[in-house]
Amino acid sequence: MTDKITDPVALWQKMVGDMEKGFNSFATKAMETPEFSQAMNRAGGAAAGAQKQFGELMEKYLLSMNLPSREQLTGIAERLQSIEGQLGEIRSMLSQMSANSGGSPIDAAPRPPRTKRPPSGGGEQK
Repeated sequence: MTDKITDPVALWQKMVGDMEKGFNSFATKAMETPEFSQAMNRAGGAAAGAQKQFGELMEKYLLSMNLPSREQLTGIAERLQSIEGQLGEIRSMLSQMSANSGGSPIDAAPRPPRTKRPPSGGGEQK
């Protein structure tokens, strides 16, 4: 059997393990400092500010192209869902009223009124 001291794979694994331990302890100590916390807060604030500016720029662009923004489309979708819900309630109330009165169901398509057709001119032939 091979000795662990001369085994290159074992040496590599030990070296990587030691490097991970060292890096983890360094990172833990660095994250505990107030400077790290302040730097992360600044970075997060800068990213949030950039995202807000990008959103405003995109909204202005869409407005100039006469297109709705995401917020406007969301508002339209919410209103449409509300309208569909109200229509469903109206349909169920009408069906219930129709069933109570003994009429035809609401979901059936109404028949168009019949009109009298004038008689065809099928009289004399030459």
